[in-house]
Amino acid sequence: MKSLALKRAAFTLAEIMVAIIFLGLAIAALLGTNRFLTQSNAAAIELSTAEFLTEQLRELTILLPAKDPQTGSTFFGPETGETTLAAYDDIDDFDNASFSPPINAGRQVINSLASYRQTVAVQNVSPTNFAIVVADNTTSFLKVTVNIYFNSKLVSSTSWIRTRF
Repeated sequence: MKSLALKRAAFTLAEIMVAIIFLGLAIAALLGTNRFLTQSNAAAIELSTAEFLTEQLRELTILLPAKDPQTGSTFFGPETGETTLAAYDDIDDFDNASFSPPINAGRQVINSLASYRQTVAVQNVSPTNFAIVVADNTTSFLKVTVNIYFNSKLVSSTSWIRTRF
């Protein structure tokens, strides 16, 4: 009677193998979930940083005039003599600009984010349809587009409309 009770209380080799297989599957599922969550978190950090860098350029350009205040030039891109970021005095000076490492609203380089790059495009757009790009200086509406790259991969692209007034 005692040996029968002992046999029922013990696990067989087959039961132990099944338990190990179930445990292995559970661990594999947890590792897969952990990898997915880590990748999602990394993507969220990249996107959050990209939005921060976009906002830095927006804050930098928001108070700048659309036309050059010194010469009144309507040339898109930096005017003659405006060879440094510190000399940019109107929005269109930022046309085709690229900053790597990126810059902040105070025009300072953010070396801790050296893997990121900001690019800026400034275009005139139709007053009736902001999706239509028109020739430079033919309307009072400017479309500013900022692209943020992380290790050469586009993370974010944001545009906004400014008027020349």
